[in-house]
Amino acid sequence: MRNMNMESLFEYGSRAGFWPLHRAFTSCKVPVTVYGIAMALERNPEAVAGMLAADWEITTHGYRWIDYQYVAESVEREHIAAAIEIHTRVTGARPLGWYQGRCSPNTHRLVVEEGGFLYNADSYADDLPYWDTSWGKPQLIVPYAFDSNDMRFAAPQGFNSGDQFFAYLKDSFDVLYREGETRPRMMSVGLHCRLAGRPGRTAALERFIDYALAHERVWVARRIDVARHWIATHPFAG
Repeated sequence: MRNMNMESLFEYGSRAGFWPLHRAFTSCKVPVTVYGIAMALERNPEAVAGMLAADWEITTHGYRWIDYQYVAESVEREHIAAAIEIHTRVTGARPLGWYQGRCSPNTHRLVVEEGGFLYNADSYADDLPYWDTSWGKPQLIVPYAFDSNDMRFAAPQGFNSGDQFFAYLKDSFDVLYREGETRPRMMSVGLHCRLAGRPGRTAALERFIDYALAHERVWVARRIDVARHWIATHPFAG
């Protein structure tokens, strides 16, 4: 059982932390992909309206935030269907991207079998999108990242200040930008409203956005735009 005070930490994200991030991204016109848990989207129409007004991609983070490792396949299939139904109803469009986060051995197959997702982000296996054919049908994987991610504020031996967060993001960007002279490179920055939405961390994020945008030939894109670009330029070859 979780301490109820810890539940209020999660509530901070939806109540307060979302809006500083919304202001940070909209003020500099940086596009964003939001992983939205269906139950949370349904309960926070004001945030959904803000995302839609900003033309952000809202993709699905599943039906609810639970670990599916030992959840029955039939239940997980029902939850995927419920996530899509709720998501479509509250946002006006079905999700085209998938990221559950805490998967079962069946998740990737069930996502392929559902058939309506343009990409799957439930992977940390690469720095670039790639095609996966493990389940009989090619599925584009647009991998996520845990290192350039504010979750390290909540992890042992993680970030303990905004300066550390900024320095790590900057170093990651610099290496990938340099390597981008000769090969494609993609950087994912993972954020959570309850973490990056805290003022000292939002300040570090704003510094990084300014730093990245000061460089030429940088494309800041929603994940759906990355997926569509990859499909067009690197189609599945069979």
